[in-house]
Amino acid sequence: MKIDSHQHYWKPERNDYGWLTPAAGKLYADYMPEHLRPLLQQFDIQKTVVVQAAPTAAETVFLLDIAEYEVTLAGVVGWLDLTAADFRSQWLHFHSNPKFVGIRPMIQDMPSEWIMQDKVVDNVAFLADNGFTLDFQSNPRHLPYLVQLMERVPKLKAVIDHLATPTYATRKLDSWASYITQLAEYPNVMCKLSGMVYGSRIPGWSPDAVKLFADYVISAFGRRRVMFGTDWPVCLQYATYQEVLDLVDFMLGPDWTQEERDDVYGLNAARFYGLTLS
Repeated sequence: MKIDSHQHYWKPERNDYGWLTPAAGKLYADYMPEHLRPLLQQFDIQKTVVVQAAPTAAETVFLLDIAEYEVTLAGVVGWLDLTAADFRSQWLHFHSNPKFVGIRPMIQDMPSEWIMQDKVVDNVAFLADNGFTLDFQSNPRHLPYLVQLMERVPKLKAVIDHLATPTYATRKLDSWASYITQLAEYPNVMCKLSGMVYGSRIPGWSPDAVKLFADYVISAFGRRRVMFGTDWPVCLQYATYQEVLDLVDFMLGPDWTQEERDDVYGLNAARFYGLTLS
């Protein structure tokens, strides 16, 4: 079974995205299950994990409402305020829904050290104690603080989105690689092979340049701790859906067994998020 571990649904009229304005071009439109379903059918992808795109609890409700009727949607990574005094009661409320499988705090828009606030660390520790997952859409500047977080909360189940968005065109691994190695030392941390077409219009970007970074991630985490994601519809700014899938396949190479491919294309995500696939 193929599972896209990272895609989005949104409606601009909901008006809580902040970043989603007419300046976003083709992304400033409705992207809902009826728009994705034909692509899933065409490319034989049976299930998806939808990831929040707005920093509001209303976004989590919106996505869980979609999960009530959309049979391809296996899990929702929503948003809750990790700094809120009532965070734990909010989480308990949403946790009663089996499709609620993770939280993403959108740290890419936060100061680098935001994740290390005491109240955030305390709430992350609460999630870790309950075996719940966090997605991190980080940039390289956040990685040293994610290492610090894992030192404080080593049981946390976390996944790094989009390889932490390295600067592919430079072809320099530098400190990014050092932090990736440190994060990979925690067996409950994974990484998504997603968002890799970002920057494809920047001079110096190429599939070979991306593969340098993807190979490092795969080597550091191992083939059972990386997962495929399209980042649809964000990916459409840079590539067609077919090109996104071709790029992921290029990252795997001819030496991957069918079992390993099945893992990265779905089973790793199912294990990490605890998805119910029936």
